[in-house]
Amino acid sequence: MWANVDWRGSLYPPHGGQQEWLSDYARVFSAVEGNTTFYSGAPKVETVASWARQAPADFRFCFKLPARLTHDARLVNVDAEVDTFLERLAPLHDRLGPLMVQLPRDFGAEELPQLDHLLSRWPAEIPCAVEVRHSDFFHKGSAEVMLNRLLISRGVDRVMLDVRPLFSTPAGSDPRLLKAQGEKPRRPLHVLSTGDRPLVRFIGHVDDAINERYFTAWAERLCLWIKQGKSPFLFVHTADNRHAPQLARRLHDEVASRLGQATIGAFSGEAQATLF
Repeated sequence: MWANVDWRGSLYPPHGGQQEWLSDYARVFSAVEGNTTFYSGAPKVETVASWARQAPADFRFCFKLPARLTHDARLVNVDAEVDTFLERLAPLHDRLGPLMVQLPRDFGAEELPQLDHLLSRWPAEIPCAVEVRHSDFFHKGSAEVMLNRLLISRGVDRVMLDVRPLFSTPAGSDPRLLKAQGEKPRRPLHVLSTGDRPLVRFIGHVDDAINERYFTAWAERLCLWIKQGKSPFLFVHTADNRHAPQLARRLHDEVASRLGQATIGAFSGEAQATLF
Protein backbone atom coordinates (compact mmCIF):
# COMPACT_ATOMS: atom_id res chain seq x y z
CA MET A 1 0.00 0.00 0.00
CA TRP A 2 1.08 3.60 -0.18
CA ALA A 3 -1.57 5.47 1.87
CA ASN A 4 -0.32 5.16 5.44
CA VAL A 5 -0.29 8.19 7.73
CA ASP A 6 2.32 6.50 9.94
CA TRP A 7 4.88 7.05 7.18
CA ARG A 8 4.72 10.82 7.47
CA GLY A 9 8.12 12.11 8.44
CA SER A 10 9.93 9.05 7.07
CA LEU A 11 8.78 7.91 3.64
CA TYR A 12 6.64 11.04 3.19
CA PRO A 13 7.06 14.70 4.19
CA PRO A 14 5.78 15.41 7.72
CA HIS A 15 3.15 17.86 6.53
CA GLY A 16 0.83 18.17 3.56
CA GLY A 17 -1.92 16.09 2.01
CA GLN A 18 -2.00 12.64 0.49
CA GLN A 19 -2.21 13.75 -3.13
CA GLU A 20 1.51 13.22 -3.74
CA TRP A 21 1.97 10.06 -1.69
CA LEU A 22 1.88 7.69 -4.65
CA SER A 23 4.50 9.79 -6.47
CA ASP A 24 6.67 9.86 -3.35
CA TYR A 25 6.25 6.11 -2.86
CA ALA A 26 7.18 5.41 -6.50
CA ARG A 27 10.44 7.34 -6.10
CA VAL A 28 11.58 4.69 -3.62
CA PHE A 29 9.75 1.48 -4.55
CA SER A 30 8.96 0.02 -7.95
CA ALA A 31 5.76 -1.93 -7.14
CA VAL A 32 2.82 -1.84 -4.75
CA GLU A 33 0.34 -4.40 -3.49
CA GLY A 34 -3.10 -2.87 -4.01
CA ASN A 35 -5.47 -4.04 -1.27
CA THR A 36 -8.11 -1.39 -1.87
CA THR A 37 -9.63 -3.25 -4.80
CA PHE A 38 -10.08 -6.38 -2.66
CA TYR A 39 -12.34 -4.53 -0.24
CA SER A 40 -13.85 -1.80 -2.43
CA GLY A 41 -14.03 -3.36 -5.88
CA ALA A 42 -13.13 -1.67 -9.13
CA PRO A 43 -11.75 1.85 -8.58
CA LYS A 44 -13.42 4.87 -10.10
CA VAL A 45 -12.38 5.96 -13.60
CA GLU A 46 -10.98 9.24 -12.30
CA THR A 47 -9.02 7.42 -9.60
CA VAL A 48 -7.34 5.16 -12.14
CA ALA A 49 -6.55 8.18 -14.30
CA SER A 50 -4.89 9.86 -11.31
CA TRP A 51 -2.79 6.77 -10.59
CA ALA A 52 -1.76 6.63 -14.25
CA ARG A 53 -0.57 10.25 -14.12
CA GLN A 54 1.49 9.72 -10.96
CA ALA A 55 3.14 6.36 -11.63
CA PRO A 56 6.32 6.21 -13.75
CA ALA A 57 6.59 3.82 -16.68
CA ASP A 58 8.61 1.22 -14.77
CA PHE A 59 6.24 1.11 -11.79
CA ARG A 60 4.00 -1.94 -11.28
CA PHE A 61 0.58 -2.09 -9.61
CA CYS A 62 -0.37 -5.50 -8.21
CA PHE A 63 -4.05 -5.20 -7.39
CA LYS A 64 -6.22 -7.91 -5.86
CA LEU A 65 -9.37 -9.18 -7.50
CA PRO A 66 -12.36 -7.94 -5.47
CA ALA A 67 -13.52 -10.14 -2.58
CA ARG A 68 -17.02 -9.87 -4.05
CA LEU A 69 -15.80 -12.18 -6.84
CA THR A 70 -13.40 -14.45 -4.96
CA HIS A 71 -15.08 -14.82 -1.57
CA ASP A 72 -18.75 -14.00 -2.05
CA ALA A 73 -19.32 -15.44 -5.52
CA ARG A 74 -16.40 -17.94 -5.22
CA LEU A 75 -15.54 -17.32 -8.91
CA VAL A 76 -18.96 -18.61 -10.07
CA ASN A 77 -20.66 -16.63 -12.88
CA VAL A 78 -18.24 -13.71 -12.54
CA ASP A 79 -17.04 -13.41 -16.15
CA ALA A 80 -18.72 -10.07 -16.82
CA GLU A 81 -17.57 -8.55 -13.54
CA VAL A 82 -13.99 -9.70 -14.08
CA ASP A 83 -14.04 -8.16 -17.55
CA THR A 84 -15.36 -4.88 -16.14
CA PHE A 85 -12.69 -4.87 -13.44
CA LEU A 86 -9.87 -5.42 -15.93
CA GLU A 87 -11.31 -2.84 -18.33
CA ARG A 88 -11.41 -0.28 -15.53
CA LEU A 89 -7.67 -0.75 -15.08
CA ALA A 90 -7.00 -0.28 -18.81
CA PRO A 91 -5.07 3.01 -18.38
CA LEU A 92 -2.57 1.06 -16.26
CA HIS A 93 -2.18 -2.03 -18.43
CA ASP A 94 1.43 -1.19 -19.27
CA ARG A 95 2.14 -0.86 -15.55
CA LEU A 96 0.36 -3.89 -14.14
CA GLY A 97 2.35 -6.46 -12.27
CA PRO A 98 0.69 -9.75 -11.30
CA LEU A 99 -2.93 -9.16 -10.34
CA MET A 100 -3.69 -11.35 -7.35
CA VAL A 101 -6.55 -13.82 -7.01
CA GLN A 102 -6.68 -14.36 -3.24
CA LEU A 103 -8.99 -17.28 -2.48
CA PRO A 104 -10.90 -18.00 0.75
CA ARG A 105 -9.53 -20.35 3.39
CA ASP A 106 -12.23 -22.93 2.57
CA PHE A 107 -11.76 -22.79 -1.23
CA GLY A 108 -10.56 -26.35 -1.83
CA ALA A 109 -9.70 -28.77 -4.61
CA GLU A 110 -13.33 -29.39 -5.58
CA GLU A 111 -13.57 -25.74 -6.64
CA LEU A 112 -10.46 -25.73 -8.84
CA PRO A 113 -12.64 -25.92 -12.00
CA GLN A 114 -13.91 -22.41 -11.19
CA LEU A 115 -10.32 -21.20 -10.93
CA ASP A 116 -9.41 -22.96 -14.16
CA HIS A 117 -12.30 -21.24 -15.93
CA LEU A 118 -11.17 -17.84 -14.65
CA LEU A 119 -7.59 -18.42 -15.78
CA SER A 120 -8.69 -19.77 -19.17
CA ARG A 121 -10.23 -16.35 -19.92
CA TRP A 122 -7.49 -14.26 -18.34
CA PRO A 123 -5.88 -11.83 -20.84
CA ALA A 124 -2.41 -13.03 -21.80
CA GLU A 125 -0.98 -9.50 -21.56
CA ILE A 126 -1.92 -9.11 -17.87
CA PRO A 127 0.16 -11.11 -15.35
CA CYS A 128 -1.75 -13.10 -12.75
CA ALA A 129 -0.91 -14.74 -9.42
CA VAL A 130 -3.08 -16.96 -7.21
CA GLU A 131 -2.98 -17.16 -3.42
CA VAL A 132 -4.59 -20.23 -1.85
CA ARG A 133 -5.21 -20.71 1.86
CA HIS A 134 -6.99 -24.06 2.15
CA SER A 135 -4.88 -26.52 4.17
CA ASP A 136 -5.27 -29.21 1.46
CA PHE A 137 -2.98 -27.18 -0.81
CA PHE A 138 -0.09 -27.36 1.68
CA HIS A 139 0.29 -31.12 2.22
CA LYS A 140 1.97 -32.01 -1.09
CA GLY A 141 -0.91 -34.37 -1.82
CA SER A 142 -3.22 -34.70 -4.82
CA ALA A 143 -4.92 -31.33 -4.22
CA GLU A 144 -1.65 -29.44 -4.27
CA VAL A 145 -0.42 -31.37 -7.30
CA MET A 146 -3.61 -30.46 -9.20
CA LEU A 147 -3.27 -26.80 -8.20
CA ASN A 148 0.38 -26.51 -9.20
CA ARG A 149 -0.22 -28.27 -12.52
CA LEU A 150 -3.07 -25.89 -13.26
CA LEU A 151 -0.98 -22.83 -12.53
CA ILE A 152 2.00 -24.09 -14.52
CA SER A 153 -0.20 -24.93 -17.50
CA ARG A 154 -1.67 -21.41 -17.45
CA GLY A 155 1.65 -19.65 -16.80
CA VAL A 156 0.29 -18.23 -13.55
CA ASP A 157 2.35 -17.67 -10.42
CA ARG A 158 1.44 -19.07 -7.01
CA VAL A 159 1.67 -16.44 -4.28
CA MET A 160 4.04 -17.48 -1.51
CA LEU A 161 2.78 -16.19 1.83
CA ASP A 162 5.59 -16.33 4.39
CA VAL A 163 4.13 -15.95 7.89
CA ARG A 164 7.02 -17.67 9.67
CA PRO A 165 8.47 -14.43 11.10
CA LEU A 166 5.07 -13.33 12.40
CA PHE A 167 4.39 -16.61 14.19
CA SER A 168 7.96 -17.21 15.35
CA THR A 169 7.12 -16.08 18.89
CA PRO A 170 3.93 -16.05 20.98
CA ALA A 171 2.03 -12.78 20.71
CA GLY A 172 2.02 -12.32 24.46
CA SER A 173 0.39 -9.03 25.35
CA ASP A 174 1.66 -7.14 22.29
CA PRO A 175 -1.51 -5.81 20.61
CA ARG A 176 0.23 -5.60 17.22
CA LEU A 177 1.16 -9.29 17.22
CA LEU A 178 -2.20 -10.32 18.66
CA LYS A 179 -4.04 -8.58 15.84
CA ALA A 180 -1.71 -9.73 13.05
CA GLN A 181 -1.58 -13.35 14.21
CA GLY A 182 -5.37 -13.38 14.47
CA GLU A 183 -5.77 -12.15 10.90
CA LYS A 184 -3.15 -14.13 8.99
CA PRO A 185 -3.55 -17.83 8.12
CA ARG A 186 -0.89 -20.05 9.65
CA ARG A 187 0.13 -22.16 6.67
CA PRO A 188 3.42 -23.84 5.75
CA LEU A 189 5.66 -22.09 3.25
CA HIS A 190 6.09 -23.92 -0.06
CA VAL A 191 8.68 -22.17 -2.19
CA LEU A 192 8.13 -22.71 -5.89
CA SER A 193 7.87 -20.67 -9.05
CA THR A 194 5.01 -21.79 -11.30
CA GLY A 195 5.41 -18.81 -13.66
CA ASP A 196 7.83 -16.06 -14.61
CA ARG A 197 6.99 -13.58 -11.84
CA PRO A 198 7.34 -15.29 -8.45
CA LEU A 199 5.43 -13.27 -5.88
CA VAL A 200 6.33 -13.37 -2.17
CA ARG A 201 4.32 -11.76 0.62
CA PHE A 202 6.68 -11.53 3.60
CA ILE A 203 4.77 -10.97 6.86
CA GLY A 204 7.30 -9.69 9.34
CA HIS A 205 7.62 -9.61 13.11
CA VAL A 206 8.05 -6.51 15.26
CA ASP A 207 11.60 -7.72 15.97
CA ASP A 208 13.87 -6.82 13.05
CA ALA A 209 16.45 -9.44 13.99
CA ILE A 210 13.81 -12.15 13.48
CA ASN A 211 12.80 -10.70 10.12
CA GLU A 212 16.35 -10.58 8.80
CA ARG A 213 17.06 -14.11 9.98
CA TYR A 214 14.10 -15.47 8.03
CA PHE A 215 14.98 -13.39 4.99
CA THR A 216 18.45 -14.86 4.48
CA ALA A 217 17.19 -17.84 2.48
CA TRP A 218 14.85 -15.57 0.51
CA ALA A 219 17.76 -13.39 -0.58
CA GLU A 220 19.47 -16.44 -2.06
CA ARG A 221 16.30 -17.59 -3.82
CA LEU A 222 15.49 -14.14 -5.20
CA CYS A 223 18.99 -13.87 -6.62
CA LEU A 224 18.60 -17.27 -8.24
CA TRP A 225 15.30 -16.31 -9.86
CA ILE A 226 16.70 -13.01 -11.13
CA LYS A 227 19.70 -14.79 -12.65
CA GLN A 228 17.26 -17.17 -14.35
CA GLY A 229 15.57 -14.18 -16.01
CA LYS A 230 12.50 -14.22 -13.80
CA SER A 231 11.00 -11.07 -12.27
CA PRO A 232 10.32 -11.72 -8.58
CA PHE A 233 8.02 -9.43 -6.64
CA LEU A 234 8.53 -9.14 -2.89
CA PHE A 235 5.99 -7.33 -0.73
CA VAL A 236 6.89 -6.65 2.88
CA HIS A 237 4.44 -6.26 5.74
CA THR A 238 5.01 -5.96 9.47
CA ALA A 239 2.59 -6.42 12.35
CA ASP A 240 1.56 -2.75 12.20
CA ASN A 241 3.32 -1.74 8.95
CA ARG A 242 4.80 1.31 10.70
CA HIS A 243 8.37 0.35 9.78
CA ALA A 244 7.62 -1.79 6.72
CA PRO A 245 9.27 0.67 4.26
CA GLN A 246 12.55 0.62 6.17
CA LEU A 247 12.48 -3.18 6.38
CA ALA A 248 11.73 -3.44 2.67
CA ARG A 249 14.67 -1.18 1.86
CA ARG A 250 17.05 -3.27 3.96
CA LEU A 251 15.90 -6.50 2.37
CA HIS A 252 16.24 -5.00 -1.10
CA ASP A 253 19.75 -3.82 -0.30
CA GLU A 254 20.70 -7.30 0.86
CA VAL A 255 19.62 -8.78 -2.47
CA ALA A 256 21.35 -5.98 -4.37
CA SER A 257 24.60 -6.56 -2.51
CA ARG A 258 24.49 -10.27 -3.32
CA LEU A 259 23.90 -9.65 -7.01
CA GLY A 260 26.14 -6.63 -7.28
CA GLN A 261 24.71 -3.32 -8.41
CA ALA A 262 26.14 -3.75 -11.91
CA THR A 263 24.36 -7.08 -12.23
CA ILE A 264 20.98 -5.58 -11.33
CA GLY A 265 21.50 -2.75 -13.78
CA ALA A 266 22.26 -5.22 -16.54
CA PHE A 267 18.73 -6.60 -16.53
CA SER A 268 16.18 -4.87 -18.71
CA GLY A 269 12.42 -4.76 -19.07
CA GLU A 270 10.44 -7.32 -17.08
CA ALA A 271 13.58 -9.25 -16.19
CA GLN A 272 14.75 -6.38 -14.03
CA ALA A 273 15.05 -6.87 -10.28
CA THR A 274 11.54 -5.69 -9.44
CA LEU A 275 11.61 -6.62 -5.76
CA PHE A 276 9.44 -4.08 -4.03
